[in-house]
Formats: sequence, C-alpha cells, structure tokens
Amino acid sequence: MRIAMWSGPRNLSTAMMYAFAQRPDCAVWDEPFYAAYLRSTGLDHPMRNEIIAAGEPDPARVAAACMGPIPQGQSLFYQKHMAQHMVPGMPLDWAHRVTNVFLIRHPARVIASYAQKREAPVEADLGFRRLAELCDVYGGAEPIVLDSADIRRDPAGMLAKLCARLGIGFEPAMTRWPAGGNPADGVWAAHWYGAIHASTGFAGEEGPLPELDGRDQALMEEAMPHYRRMADLRIR
Repeated sequence: MRIAMWSGPRNLSTAMMYAFAQRPDCAVWDEPFYAAYLRSTGLDHPMRNEIIAAGEPDPARVAAACMGPIPQGQSLFYQKHMAQHMVPGMPLDWAHRVTNVFLIRHPARVIASYAQKREAPVEADLGFRRLAELCDVYGGAEPIVLDSADIRRDPAGMLAKLCARLGIGFEPAMTRWPAGGNPADGVWAAHWYGAIHASTGFAGEEGPLPELDGRDQALMEEAMPHYRRMADLRIR
C-alpha cells in the first residue's frame, strides 16, 4: 500500500512521517519532489544546491519511484509530499494509484512558523490553494483530511482513526520516536527540523493563534477559504 500524505510546510508533516517510520511494516520517503521543484522553479530556498545535489531533479524519475518497488521489502510506503512542489509540469498521473491523505493546519500558525525560517512567504510557498486543488482531484468521494490541531490534542486517538480509514492496524509505537532525527530525513533537515529532532513524540496542544499584521495578515486571509473548506472534511 502506498500512502501519499499531502500538506504544506510547517504542518506537522515531519512528525507524521516519524510516526509512520515507527511502524515495523512501513518505509517512508521525505519530500520526493523537492529537488525537482527547486530545479524547475529556480527558487532560492535554504540549502538549494545541496537539495538538488542530494535528490532526484528529474520529476519523471521521481514519479516512477513513487510507484516502484517499496523500499526494504515493506508492505507500506509512506510518502511525505508538499503540495506547493506540484507546480505545472510535475507529473501527477501516479497519484490516482495511491491512497491520498491531506494534512492541514491553521494558516496563522503556518505563516508565523514559516516566517521564522524563511522571510516574507507568499501563498505559493505555503500551498493552501494547491492542497485544496489536489484534494478535489485526488481525494475521491470521501477525502481523508487531518488537522494538525486535532492530532496534537489526541495523537493516539487521531492516528487510530487515520489507520482505520486506511484499512491498516494502529500501532501504539506511532506516538513516540527517538530524539535526534530519522535516517529518512532529507538533507534540508539541518535547516528546518531542529524542533522535531529535539522531540520524542507529538507536542501538546498549541496556545492562542498568533497575531499577524500587514502582509502576513493579508496572506492568512487569502489562505483561510481553502483551509476552512478542507477543515469541514477532516476526520473528527
């Protein structure tokens, strides 16, 4: 079984990858299209050259690998995909043949978190619109949508509900992992994964929404309709 977990950045996506990496039956892959995305767009992301050198910059080869043999002979293949990486020209025919899941987080939290790592984000950096589009096309009649706030509130309960929707058994080990990172981490982990590397499980509930102003407030308002539409579909 191949699971494509779609999200934008700063959406609890790495923690979810770590959770599935604790299963004895699951291989994981961290942002397969990142190198191809950077080469295609020319964007100047942190560690751009290292990411392209370490990854596969040919999107057709990445797509083929998404449907290729599952690594380590496992029965599950969890692929952590970023919605914003799927710019025009990226192949998506393979996505009709996997089980797609969509992970969301309130835009105010995403914007505040992202801005700490890379200044002045725009909507295309965060992928709310693209995530909703992917959900419309590849989510099926009953899309599988998770909100990171619900996971942080009840990790075991929400993971159990997700596993039930996927038709796989829940593994209690999914709620904990060793500190220090995972061998599957992309090379960009050095820039983005500091907090998750210090963790051994899902963080608790978050406090009040951060207050935004100026361009960040405008960006949140642009993203909110897409977030709300997907939040209405989420597993509860």
